[in-house]
Amino acid sequence: MMKEHNIYVYMLIMAGVTYLIRVLPLTLIRGEIKNRFIKSFLYYVPYVTLAVMTFPAITQATGSPISGAVAFVAAIFLAWFGAGLFPVSVISCIVVFVIEFFI
Repeated sequence: MMKEHNIYVYMLIMAGVTYLIRVLPLTLIRGEIKNRFIKSFLYYVPYVTLAVMTFPAITQATGSPISGAVAFVAAIFLAWFGAGLFPVSVISCIVVFVIEFFI
């Protein structure tokens, strides 16, 4: 069994790492970033992070991965043709419901 004082050491290390990740860019990068590659990389980081967190939930939150995959394809199709976030999410939920009903 893990000793209790080890938990506090782990929590302290995790807090330190989290703090450094947030503070170091603020202290080290003071001027405007002019490199186009770095600017484009930083621009897409939130979208990639959201996609990486959302995609596994799409396939695992449903009773069948097939219904999640079909809803995902429907959501991509709708978003590609300009549907907003709310209609895409509602229609995706409806697609999952219908497919789960028939499977």
